[in-house]
Amino acid sequence: MDTYNQQSLSTVRAASRRRDRDNLKDTALGLVSTLSFPAIVGTADMMLKSAGVHLVGYEKIGSGHCTAIVRGGIADVRLAVESGVQTAEQFGQLVSSLVIPRPFPNLDVVLPITNRLSKYMEEGSYSRLSNLAIGLVETRGFPAMVGACDAMLKSADVQLAAYEKIGAGLCTAIIRGSVANVAVAVEAGMYEAERIGELNAVMVIPRPLDELEQTLPVASCWIEERQPIKMPVNIKEQVAELEVLQLPDLAKLPAKVTEELWKDE
Repeated sequence: MDTYNQQSLSTVRAASRRRDRDNLKDTALGLVSTLSFPAIVGTADMMLKSAGVHLVGYEKIGSGHCTAIVRGGIADVRLAVESGVQTAEQFGQLVSSLVIPRPFPNLDVVLPITNRLSKYMEEGSYSRLSNLAIGLVETRGFPAMVGACDAMLKSADVQLAAYEKIGAGLCTAIIRGSVANVAVAVEAGMYEAERIGELNAVMVIPRPLDELEQTLPVASCWIEERQPIKMPVNIKEQVAELEVLQLPDLAKLPAKVTEELWKDE
């Protein structure tokens, strides 16, 4: 019976993969490129939230060039890329953008786009850290980034998740925590980075989508704090200690006060 169920499950998965490949035939490929890692993460976040597309991942080719790649219906991809371009222009980091309707399979295999997309679809999208905000501080120079990390960790209740290098001396520190703590930490990191070296870009994403979280190394170094063990209070022992402290018997005390009163009379 178990063998039959396993064969049936394998058949269903194979059919699902074929269906996914068939669905990709009428989809489009969207790319937006920026000159900053925080800018491309913020751009990708806006692309995901503006249309029904999937974030395949990022390509970092050096000299600070980062590209976000999305996949979905042709209309959705066009809308997502348009939103991404507007966001990147607001950051002042836009390099270029591209929409390719119905890309050839050879292009999918070489990039590789189809393999990554199928992997994200199969693994699911649940994460216990999805309710935490993401903060990114990008500096030019490694010492400035390390100093910014130290300042962020000391200024608020956040955790350093990872850091990214994209060339041209640009390094990005990625932190996680509540929205308020991340905002405070990023501000402290900005001031420290400017004091040590050069601050290039910052980004705070309050509620990242699951697909965005899967493309970032935001949980690889998550540290769980050990909670103190709460021991039950032994009330009987405390009562026994209190019983030892007894007041003296007033009848056995010398009546000096009575004698003094008798002499006065």
